[in-house]
Amino acid sequence: STRAVSCVDSCEHSCGNKAKPAAMSKRTVEPIASASSEDDGTDTDAAGSPKKARVNGGSTADAAATSYVTSLFGLNGKVCIVFGGTGVLCGAIACGYYDAGATVVIVGRSEEKAAAVRGERDAERFHFIAADASLPETPGAVRDEVVERFGKVDVLVNGVGVNSSTPFAEIEEAEMVDIFDKNFFFAARCCQAFVPALTETSGSIINVGSITGLSPLSKVFMYGSSKAALSNLSQNLAREYGEKLRVNLLIPGFFPAEQNRKILSKERTATIMEHTPANRFGDPQELVPVCILLASRAASSFINGAEIVVDGGFAATKI
Repeated sequence: STRAVSCVDSCEHSCGNKAKPAAMSKRTVEPIASASSEDDGTDTDAAGSPKKARVNGGSTADAAATSYVTSLFGLNGKVCIVFGGTGVLCGAIACGYYDAGATVVIVGRSEEKAAAVRGERDAERFHFIAADASLPETPGAVRDEVVERFGKVDVLVNGVGVNSSTPFAEIEEAEMVDIFDKNFFFAARCCQAFVPALTETSGSIINVGSITGLSPLSKVFMYGSSKAALSNLSQNLAREYGEKLRVNLLIPGFFPAEQNRKILSKERTATIMEHTPANRFGDPQELVPVCILLASRAASSFINGAEIVVDGGFAATKI
């Protein structure tokens, strides 16, 4: 039987004018003023150690740096839809979008899980839509609800997926169809439903792939095949709509969640570590910066049709 997992949280899979350069201003370094008795005009403290130094105008420089980074990666005013957002990985991505300033809509089946993902975040900017990924009409219905409420869509993350470890010779037709329907066809339907709205905002589609879509892993035959198909679809959409929106594929490596820790035997974990130069599993938060990059038009305007691998080096290791 197949096992539903949101945002591919299975360990087997494992969104004009040219600016002139700013002129560099001359800055001087001086000791930080102190109200203590050590503020005596010397460069060392009572122990003979150098006093802390500061850069004149440091607060201005910090503000300028913050402003620059925000101009590239801030998502204020953006509306981000995350299918599978009640899961571990896509839940982290959704929270990252919120924290970067976006209005977020997560789509899943469990309101309880959605509440856990949202935590203490403001419900005015963090919304949940209950929907069933097995229904073909779901993508269009979610799009209509979001556009009616917020007027637009800027980012679409497709992270719904199912997995199964059934041996290849024993996979039945119904299981094959179910895996491909949720992992590939549902994402394709979402892309099809949201493309018109996303072209109006020069938006971004982030499809969540899998490391096994790049190189086959054991025990996940249909899962890997469906994710390889999603990779091809992503590149085709990037080619077709490249002047109007961006479509990229996020490829997580091994990010174990509570549901799949049970299947991580010592032997399998050891094998994974042998092939992961970082020598550890990934943390869901480590996907967030990449997804913010891909969501921001200012930061990723020329990134299209890419496969962004976040795996600690697993895909780079052959022997």
